[in-house]
Amino acid sequence: MRHNPFLVGVKSTVFCWAFLLVSCGAISKDTFASAVPLHAPPSSIIKVAANRTAAYLPLLQGKNVGVVANATSVIFNDNAHTHLVDSLLSLGVGVRKIFTPEHGFRGTADAGEAVEDGRDTRTGLPIVSLYGKNKKPSQAQLAGLDIVVFDIQDVGVRFYTYIATLQLVMEACAEVQLPIVVLDRPNPNGHYIDGPVLEQQYASFLGMTPIPLVYGMTIGEYAHMLNGEGWLTDGLQADLTVIPLAHYTHATAYELPIRPSPNLPNATAITLYPSLGLFEGTAVNAGRGTALQFQCYGASFLDSTLYDFSYVPQPNFGAKHPKESGKRCYGRDLSQRSTMNTVSLQWLIEAYRNSQAPATFFNTTSFTRHAGTATLQQYIVAGWTEAEIKKTWQSGLEAFQVVREKYLMY
Repeated sequence: MRHNPFLVGVKSTVFCWAFLLVSCGAISKDTFASAVPLHAPPSSIIKVAANRTAAYLPLLQGKNVGVVANATSVIFNDNAHTHLVDSLLSLGVGVRKIFTPEHGFRGTADAGEAVEDGRDTRTGLPIVSLYGKNKKPSQAQLAGLDIVVFDIQDVGVRFYTYIATLQLVMEACAEVQLPIVVLDRPNPNGHYIDGPVLEQQYASFLGMTPIPLVYGMTIGEYAHMLNGEGWLTDGLQADLTVIPLAHYTHATAYELPIRPSPNLPNATAITLYPSLGLFEGTAVNAGRGTALQFQCYGASFLDSTLYDFSYVPQPNFGAKHPKESGKRCYGRDLSQRSTMNTVSLQWLIEAYRNSQAPATFFNTTSFTRHAGTATLQQYIVAGWTEAEIKKTWQSGLEAFQVVREKYLMY
């Protein structure tokens, strides 16, 4: 690990891990976390920060704690795991409130579906939705807390909304001078940076800061960047502690043992997500409503004579209303691709050129928010090649690389 001046609150000599398994913490079979077989963490060497309890429990003892979490917020023990909230409670930590992002606390809500406030049936703790009436905790919702813990698995793609939630939580904590502890986790797309850098006039919950589509940082590193670059509202500075991973580098392969959201079921989907996620701003289906979420794409209006793969999306887990539902879609099966080191535009460009309804191919507002720029759609419509488009990204990527270097912890 490289030295980082922002790393505070952690002593390098502390390497005591507590692996906890309590019966009250077994993740229920009706959540997306157990919708696929649970694997041991892909590397027996990497230790996620949640497992490094000795590094952060002293910060929480005797305090009223709020936890920002979802179904990925777990402590691993061999082939089993317990939820962070359940584990903290079993250790006597005073967890008082849960805040949850898109997809909900136990993780069953569709993408874009509002998440309701409520109570966790397992612990009885109040749950405050950060993907419903408000996306930022209010001062009233933070009242009575002494510290907030943030532990959510990210996938390193700008329009994946967990980093927007992080930013707004840090902002809210800074406004009331509430300390926040971020438990770091590996970025499965952390080995490269690519894509257009967000233009600030197109900022939204799908991208709030001037970073590339794939930014190559862990969520802990990105938290330091938010503080260091003054990107919180009015240049606020959060009282931030990041608990680091152990034995991790950006070149370390890491396959997530729990799907981070309902429609990212495996490593292939996560690998393809930066490229196929751009279809979310079009009329093309990117595998929602199938067993190949973000591993295929297609539409009924693509020229069927040009494709030998087709499928029919149907409502299913994670996709109550998939695009092109019930229609025969023609496109590409990409489920055999295992690695990506770049954002690919080839499938998006090909689909647009093969569309029999080009005028309605793009949802311009949504596509621009996903891309972070209006020029990508303009270039595709104008017939630019992938190489020509990517050339326009280079100066932005080079400038970001310089900024990124200041905050790398691994």
